[in-house]
Amino acid sequence: MRALFVIIHRWFGLAAAVFLFISGATGAVISWDHELDAWLNPGLFQANSAGQPGAGAPKGGLELANLVEQAEPRLRVTYVLTQGEPGHTIGMMVEPRIDPASGKPYALDYNQIAVDPVTAEIQGRRMWGAVSLSRENLLPFLYKLHYTMHLPDMGGIETGVWLMGIIGIVWTLDCFIALYLSFPNWRSWRKSFAFRWRDGGHKLNFDLHRSGGVWVWALLLVLAVTSVSMNLERQVMRPILQTVSTLTPGPFDTRTPVAPEKAVEPRISREQAVALGRQEGSKQGLAEPVGGVFYSSMFGVYGVGFFQAGNDHGDGGLGNAWLYFDSNTGAYAGGRVPGNGSAGDIFLQAQFPLHSGRILGLPGRILISFMGALVAMLSVTGVVIWVRKRKARIQQRARLEPAVQAMAKPR
Repeated sequence: MRALFVIIHRWFGLAAAVFLFISGATGAVISWDHELDAWLNPGLFQANSAGQPGAGAPKGGLELANLVEQAEPRLRVTYVLTQGEPGHTIGMMVEPRIDPASGKPYALDYNQIAVDPVTAEIQGRRMWGAVSLSRENLLPFLYKLHYTMHLPDMGGIETGVWLMGIIGIVWTLDCFIALYLSFPNWRSWRKSFAFRWRDGGHKLNFDLHRSGGVWVWALLLVLAVTSVSMNLERQVMRPILQTVSTLTPGPFDTRTPVAPEKAVEPRISREQAVALGRQEGSKQGLAEPVGGVFYSSMFGVYGVGFFQAGNDHGDGGLGNAWLYFDSNTGAYAGGRVPGNGSAGDIFLQAQFPLHSGRILGLPGRILISFMGALVAMLSVTGVVIWVRKRKARIQQRARLEPAVQAMAKPR
């Protein structure tokens, strides 16, 4: 049985090594995506009006979104913060409206903008997730590379999301196989935690791979499982959870998305959605203020988020609360409130906070950044072990070949 598991571990590892190396390395970086993005691109985050005498009072995000749409009728603001941090821009996500002449969306070469809260000037634009290594696109590029490898969609299927979800499944299974293989003899279990630092070379490489994985095995398993949950929640994780727990369906589970060219204008405004959110939030006892609102034209849904200015990433705990409303009727369509719901609901709420480390705040992000580098290291050391053993097998065959040929000659 052990020999079989060695073979499975070898081929699982080789199949996933490149992808896990990339995901690990990028994960170590994007744990700090907001901070690094702001450092690289101050023009997208620092308002030009900041510190200028007589600049005037900053406007709220909803007013700014309306001004942006008036200035550029071809676009629709799909996400906006209600209030920004002092001296900072207001970030918005946008999408093209439908061109009445063609019946298709207008051509826009950007989907994210940064707006000065005082002047309503658009300071910067970019296509979030574009394949580009420029300063303004670097962090979004790495973020999307982390979970899609930037593979193009094929036939309406998100190829990259599916691939990395499958890699996550393989990784999850291999976590248990690797743990079994790491303890060949339970009497000498201490060796599986030790590192032969003085020996160096292939012995240290082996220990880094085996013992390094054993020390953080539980964290590796968490990263593997959460990667499956986030990439293949609807296809894999929800069906599994439904066998043991009742899941509360949300609007994105019960509605069929429409194509961009078939999207219709919402009958409910952002301001109305925010007002509905405040009312429902008060009923549910949500203490945080409304911090942002998004509109999904594909599903006909508004989402109203509850968080303080500057905490839109949801640092600490299970993240921010979101309530959803039908964009045509204003009817309450469900919510995602941290800690509320069935055991299965709470499990799903915990997936991104666990994967990103944000569940523990700053210490968690530091830990996940370290784990990303460790995953990359385990991928490299595993391939090095395979290359060394393969080279040894080839050399052994070369030594034995003359003897085999001699035995095969007729006497």
